[in-house]
Amino acid sequence: MVGLGVPCCEGAPEDCDDFYAIRPEHQDDVPKTQFKSRPGKTLSDRKWQSAFSQDGHLDMAKVLHRIQRGGIHPSIKAVVWEFLLGCYDPNSTFEERNQLRHRRREQYEMWKSECKNVEPTIGSGRIVTTPVITEDGLTIQNLSTSDLNNEDLGTPTPDISPRRMSRVSRFSSKNVDSVDKKVHQWKLTLHQIGLDVVRTDRSLVFYLDEANLARLWDVLCVYAWIDDDIGYCQGMNDLCSPLVILHENEADAFWCFEHFMRRMRGNFKTSASSIGVQSQLSTLAEIIKVVDPKLHQHLENLDGGEYLFAFRTLMVLFRRELSFVDAIYLWELMWAMEYNPNLFSQYEDPSATTDKSAAPKGNDKLLKQFGKFERKNVENGSLDQHTAFSVFLMAGVLEAKNKRLLGEAQGLDDIVKILNDITGNLDAKKACSEALKVHKKYLSITKNS
Repeated sequence: MVGLGVPCCEGAPEDCDDFYAIRPEHQDDVPKTQFKSRPGKTLSDRKWQSAFSQDGHLDMAKVLHRIQRGGIHPSIKAVVWEFLLGCYDPNSTFEERNQLRHRRREQYEMWKSECKNVEPTIGSGRIVTTPVITEDGLTIQNLSTSDLNNEDLGTPTPDISPRRMSRVSRFSSKNVDSVDKKVHQWKLTLHQIGLDVVRTDRSLVFYLDEANLARLWDVLCVYAWIDDDIGYCQGMNDLCSPLVILHENEADAFWCFEHFMRRMRGNFKTSASSIGVQSQLSTLAEIIKVVDPKLHQHLENLDGGEYLFAFRTLMVLFRRELSFVDAIYLWELMWAMEYNPNLFSQYEDPSATTDKSAAPKGNDKLLKQFGKFERKNVENGSLDQHTAFSVFLMAGVLEAKNKRLLGEAQGLDDIVKILNDITGNLDAKKACSEALKVHKKYLSITKNS
């Protein structure tokens, strides 16, 4: 059964090519893919199965070691990701995970039914791409739904920018009195989700099937329903798409996305004056200031120290800079690097805190349960270090472009142009290695300062 140590696409081609196939007319539009499964390094189905005990306990240290060396074979990505994202406890049994998966599927169907009662298009296999209500809460008749010939599929995906992000998920409800504000807010968001869905990964054969587009739309709509604090923001579609592609069961895709958003949702929090990802930009600036003061001063002079050129990259975790296959390879490397064995208990019980002071410092066997990045934090006693690995990844990219940035960048446009060169050319494995070097240097300097 999926999630219990069995491949997610049993009987599929060796590399599950059907999932990632590019439409012929887009072959020249997408970045070149560099990832290839490497026998002896990539986590294979056989190695994955061998990491389970007879009753289902998972040797996470063994799994992390393989992933950090060469990623995950496409045939088992979905099930392994569930553990990396904290959906399941490695110390649970097959039966315990079976029961939890069943409960979660039932819960998803309940939420989806609630949504369908409010908006019948949910679960219908169709997608709303025009507003369903006015700002005042009046129903708009004759709403249109997408089809595969809709011109939206050929429309370039809008850029993700601070200005746009601050407007996507929040609408005025000052004139709404009789309509429940949660329902009103959610229904106002639906068409924006639909517009973004038909633009998502449009180069992939997978989304030629409108039923698959509808699955992505349903998952995003249900998430916006349950997380009314964040709602929906542009960029969530890019994060959710791989999960819908990898998981055959829509409810499993939803829960994987829900756990993914637990670590990402802070990026999408908006206020009148700021967007959540800006805190990561500030952290990025601080890291570069510590490890490369000269580069930081140069970037500060050109960008005002806000590092807005990295906004989109951190928001959607390099999805726009890499091919689909390389992006999800990079994600699993990052998740493995920052894995913490307390992840599941922390997610299941929000009141629980991860006390790194009680982490097994000096205990090599237990330390192996942590990813390389998180392990280094524990070893260095960085108890307050909550910076995402992706920030150090971006810092590593800047360090790799140090000479060009210092020698050629005379303005923000030059910075963007230089960084755009990583599109299709970023080696995920090397980028993670560079990020670890920057992290080590940062910890060393801050510890001794």
